[in-house]
Amino acid sequence: MIDELRLRNYSEVTTHLYVGAVERFAKHFDKSPTELGPEQIREYFIHRLRSKATANTIQLYRSALKFLYVQTLKRPWFEEEVAKIKSRPLLPTVLSSEEITRILDRTTNLKYWTLFATLYATGLRCNEVRHLKIGDIDSHRMLIHVREGKGRIPRDIGLSRALLERLRVYWRWLKPKEWLFPSKQRPDQPMDTATIRLACRTAGRRAGIAKRVSPHVFRHSCATHLLEAGADLRTIQVLLGHADIQTTTRYLRVSTTLLTAVPSPFDALHLAPILGKDDSRQR
Repeated sequence: MIDELRLRNYSEVTTHLYVGAVERFAKHFDKSPTELGPEQIREYFIHRLRSKATANTIQLYRSALKFLYVQTLKRPWFEEEVAKIKSRPLLPTVLSSEEITRILDRTTNLKYWTLFATLYATGLRCNEVRHLKIGDIDSHRMLIHVREGKGRIPRDIGLSRALLERLRVYWRWLKPKEWLFPSKQRPDQPMDTATIRLACRTAGRRAGIAKRVSPHVFRHSCATHLLEAGADLRTIQVLLGHADIQTTTRYLRVSTTLLTAVPSPFDALHLAPILGKDDSRQR
């Protein structure tokens, strides 16, 4: 299955998620997936739902098992026998500019401060940030080369001058040799994903933010604030590396600036004035 995922150029993150899902499915029945079929898949999905798994989680398991049975094991029954899961789209969590500022102001570790600033300034995914190398910061052309995009599709994005100044301060302090954000224990390797996620959660709690802060929350916040600043959807799509612009349009639903700027049709009604307390028709 791993070989098939690599042949089809699936990302490292997707490969990890798919293989982990299949592994948990097999362990649940203590059997090889080759000995299991649609009845066991249905039973497993019901078990996960009873364990409070979300519809999106079940959808991930279905995608992973579909890849295993259709692409790897060549089982033709999957689509007909395994029900499709109707997932409910969720609104992305977005931090305000003040909350972003509060997180940065209360982060004293320079490495983490620069990491959070880079996540917010670029809108990069966690895996894209952790794979940034020193040579990917092109200060002459004011670009950042993203070599490990989703689906291993590279792209270039603009480099903020304010971020460049902060990156230079960070580089003079840490002097990383290859990776922009190297692992503390293994400097020849990039930071671990779990370490970055934990750092984001801790920073959010330290700043007194009730929302669960993650690398993707910085990404959502970047996209929403760009939209509110006047950037068009196509530009944001290219910046974020979305294959489908429909993915980008969800930020229209969370932009409070754009939503509140749209006048309500109620405002155009010519209504009678609100009656005073002494008016006999008040009732």
